[in-house]
Amino acid sequence: MSKPNRKRYKLSEVKAQYTEAVGGDQVEFETDKGDVLTFPHPLFADDTWTEAVDEAESSRDKAIAILGADQYEVYSAAGHGDGDIGLLFLAVQQDMQGQIKRRPTRS
Repeated sequence: MSKPNRKRYKLSEVKAQYTEAVGGDQVEFETDKGDVLTFPHPLFADDTWTEAVDEAESSRDKAIAILGADQYEVYSAAGHGDGDIGLLFLAVQQDMQGQIKRRPTRS
């Protein structure tokens, strides 16, 4: 049932608009030693990654779930604590909320 004078959302267009609004589907950050690391943007992460992050019980487990084991080693070797990734994750979420306040356009 369609509504008069309303256009439909097209899912691929909505995703593209939000991807652009938040700067991409990956979060990229730099360690204090200059290493560039990435993790999936929480808005676009797959279920497996999201479940691993949600189920992590300690700060260390959460950092490993977010970064993956290989990147966690690089992150840790750069001298960053497990709680720092939580701060970064919080910053990404707050930035995302600020970026997506505008609704996507309808087609």
